[in-house]
Amino acid sequence: MFKRLILLVSVISLISIFSLGVLGASSVTVLGTWTGAEEEAFNQMVAPFESQTGIDVKFTGTRDLPAVLTAQVEAGSPPDLSALPNPGQMAEFARAGKLVDLSTFMDMKVLGSDYSPTWLDLGSYEGKLFGVFISADLKSLVWYSPKAFAQGGYAVPKTWDEMLALSDQMVKEGKTPWAIGFESGAASGWPGTDWIEDIMLRTVEPEVYDLWVSHGISWLDERVKRAFEIFGQIALNEKYVYGGPNAILTINFGDSPDALFTTPPNAYMHRQATFIKSFILDHNPQLVPGEDFDFFPLPPIDAKLGTPALGAADLFAAFKNTPEAQALIKYIASPEAQEIWVGKLGKLSANKRVNPAAYPDDLTRKAAKILSEASTFRFDGSDLMPSAVGAGSFWTGVLDYVSGVRLDNVLMTIEASALDAYRK
Repeated sequence: MFKRLILLVSVISLISIFSLGVLGASSVTVLGTWTGAEEEAFNQMVAPFESQTGIDVKFTGTRDLPAVLTAQVEAGSPPDLSALPNPGQMAEFARAGKLVDLSTFMDMKVLGSDYSPTWLDLGSYEGKLFGVFISADLKSLVWYSPKAFAQGGYAVPKTWDEMLALSDQMVKEGKTPWAIGFESGAASGWPGTDWIEDIMLRTVEPEVYDLWVSHGISWLDERVKRAFEIFGQIALNEKYVYGGPNAILTINFGDSPDALFTTPPNAYMHRQATFIKSFILDHNPQLVPGEDFDFFPLPPIDAKLGTPALGAADLFAAFKNTPEAQALIKYIASPEAQEIWVGKLGKLSANKRVNPAAYPDDLTRKAAKILSEASTFRFDGSDLMPSAVGAGSFWTGVLDYVSGVRLDNVLMTIEASALDAYRK
């Protein structure tokens, strides 16, 4: 009760500052991707803002955000604020002069304290801040059973070499280290692209990763080939993968971690994003997060690159520079607002001042800490690529590679599609 009272007082104090000069104003329009429970959570987040300022937040949710937003901007009737699918589209709008420079009215010292430099960099274009992040999903995780690890006498690996050594130890003991599944209906293959992206971030500088995503380097580049080969050391190893490489193609991504919780375990490690927790609990409701299953960060490969974080994030930008829009985006960027948001949805906040108690469980708190302290954060690369590549040849290319197609042929096929897609 005391914590709730403190939170309420903080929110009221924060909003009182924002309301100066805008109390009684009519409305502010917001466009986002959220519908259903997510839209309800957003409305709950902005409810204190509305009650204290008198500003009506008119939210519209659509799953086709990029197309709807682009059409509105081109028609000259954009929303006051909008979520954006990624920093790439933010940069496009900023380049076209459609966005408000947030640094002209937001306290950059406070933002610099609340967010690590990597988040401010992602929200900037040519030295100006155009976007703030409200929440994120973290992908760079390896899930495991602490009880199974303890029974086997296994320590959580801190480096990629230690992880491979642990895999080898398990194999020598007649065990299978990895559970991997890439089946996802028409979207089969996407879990494999996450592996490649995570490995790229651990073997090349972030700027090279960005070049790869924008086709600034070829898919035939040795650095891209090396990422696939490192992935292949695990995925193509019959003794490493539960069911062997062929099973990777047929096991659904949501069913794959089930192998960790059989007696005895069919596998011991599974690389996947924070959202896999819901699949684990749906399939095994008796499991206790943090006791029966846990995760560790996917370890670094090149020590000088640290432990990067791969994921997706919710980014907000302003298209109109009104007092109402200024007040709302200030509020959205605050820890007080984000504590409501992450508490309702179990998402992660990049704001370092968000109270850890706001998260629904210890695992989510741990993931948020990894995310906020990451030396580098990058968006899921396939989501930023043209769909013909990111949701096309890249997906199918990973499947082909696992099925035994020669890597050079796989990369040539993806490169051919990229040459065409990036020209459009």
